[in-house]
Amino acid sequence: MKGALNQHVLVLNRLWQAVNVCTARRALTLLFQGHAQAVFNDIDGSFRTYNFTQWFDFSQQDPHPESVCTVSFRIRVPRVILLMVFEHLPKKEVKFTRANIFERDKNTCQYCGGVFDRKDLNLDHVVPRERGGPTSWENIVCSCIECNTIKANRTPTEARMHLVRKPKRPKWRPFVQINLSLPQHDSWRHFVDLAYWNVELGGE
Repeated sequence: MKGALNQHVLVLNRLWQAVNVCTARRALTLLFQGHAQAVFNDIDGSFRTYNFTQWFDFSQQDPHPESVCTVSFRIRVPRVILLMVFEHLPKKEVKFTRANIFERDKNTCQYCGGVFDRKDLNLDHVVPRERGGPTSWENIVCSCIECNTIKANRTPTEARMHLVRKPKRPKWRPFVQINLSLPQHDSWRHFVDLAYWNVELGGE
């Protein structure tokens, strides 16, 4: 039973947007408390929602191997739940890490525009640290070794180099939070579509 309670469940907000992944234990707790409903994909492709009582009854009618069994009852592990009151995407900051800078700049040198393996890229301070340039999203870019050597301890203007794009803090996107390396259940496909989540969103 412990293994079943640790299985992954996709969490949707009230607008049916995927916002998180939780354990089956947490999902069943939210279901029992009335904070969420189970989402089930019927054979005809439509999605039905169930409150705790309805999901309990459904579990008895259609016994399933992915179930949690207690002394007195058996209940199926929901694979997708819908939050009843939460309609906003959670506000989160993208961590300022080397990997996320590479991700933001798409492994592209921001001076020559070439795409490189990460091992062949450096992180460059646009305004050098010695000149008061901060170590921040707005002042760090990916740079190939050659461009980094040419620029040296100068600003792009002084080195007569141009940035491909102005560096800025990336917006948090839902797929950053939803760890797509986790084993995914078939029922998630409709809600977690990599092509959808990777589309760059427009302005604020």
